[in-house]
Amino acid sequence: MVGCKSTYEIKPFSKDTIPLKPNYQNKSSWVVLPSDTTKLEADVFYIYPTLATSDKDLRWNIPITDSIQNAKIINTAVRFQASAWETSGKMYIPIYRQAHLRAYFKFEKGGKEALTLAYTDVKSAFEYYLKHYNHGRPIILASHSQGSTHTGLLLKDFFDDKPLQKQLVAAYIPGIGFKKDEFKTIKLMTEPNETGGFVSWNTYKRNHLPKSYEKWYKGKVATNPITWDATIHTKKEDHKGFLYSNGKLYKNALKIEVIDGIIWTTLPKFPHRLFALFKKNYHVGDINLFWTNIQQNSELRVKSWLEKHKN
Repeated sequence: MVGCKSTYEIKPFSKDTIPLKPNYQNKSSWVVLPSDTTKLEADVFYIYPTLATSDKDLRWNIPITDSIQNAKIINTAVRFQASAWETSGKMYIPIYRQAHLRAYFKFEKGGKEALTLAYTDVKSAFEYYLKHYNHGRPIILASHSQGSTHTGLLLKDFFDDKPLQKQLVAAYIPGIGFKKDEFKTIKLMTEPNETGGFVSWNTYKRNHLPKSYEKWYKGKVATNPITWDATIHTKKEDHKGFLYSNGKLYKNALKIEVIDGIIWTTLPKFPHRLFALFKKNYHVGDINLFWTNIQQNSELRVKSWLEKHKN
C-alpha cells in the first residue's frame, strides 16, 4: 500500500452520503459475466484493487455508476489482472462501492466504515453468484489490494471450515499482508499443484524495504509467484511473461528473491524501462509482472482439482 495525503477537506463518513446499493440481479452491476457458451469447468470470482486514489476525490465510497471508475476497472484491472485467470474458469466480476484509498490510512476516521460498506457489496454479489450461477462448480477466488482485503473476508465467511471449502480450487490474494495462519482450515499453498488453499505476495524493488514494512508485511506470507514453491531465488528463464501496458508479453524479464513478508524483484526488462529505474514499490504490478506464471499455475490447479474430484 502507498500513502494517501490530501490538502483537500475530507468530510467525516456519513450514512447520508452513501451511494445507492447495487442490485446484482442487474447485469449492469457486473463488469464481466460469462456467456452461456463458455465451456470452462471452473469459475473465477475476481475483486479488483483500489482504483479511487485521487486527492481531489473527497468521497469515501464510489458509486457503481461512476463512468470514470468503471473505465478504470475495464482498462486496468480486467485487462492487466483478471485476464490472467480467463483461461481457467468462467469469469465473474461485480462492481462494488469501492472505498477510497484513504480508508486504509484514516481507518479510525471513516475508513473502517467505508471498507465495511464496500465489503457488504462484495458479499452480496458473491451470495448472488452462489445462488444463481455457481451450481456446485469449482471456484477460484482472485483479487488484488483492496480486493484481497474483501476476498480474505469472503474466505472467512463462506469457505473457512465450511462445506463450500471443498469447491475452492485456490485463492490468489496478493497486494495485502496475510498471516500464514490467517484462516482456520484454509492453508497456505506451497506446491504449484495444490488446491483448496491460498497464496499471497507483495512486490518491491530488490534490496528495498518499505517504510511500512514492519507494520504491513514483516512476518506475513510471501508466496513465490514464479515457481509456487519454497524457492527463494529464481532465474530469468523461470519467468514466463510480464504483461506490459502496450499489451505485449515479455518473457524472462525479471528475477525475484523471497524474503520475510515480501518479494524483491529486479528491474523488469521492457521497452523504455529507464523511467522505472527509481521505482521501488511494485504494488501495481503484483499480478501483471507475473501474468503468464499466474495463468499457467491457475490452469494447473484447476486440472489438479478436477482430477481429485472425478466421480
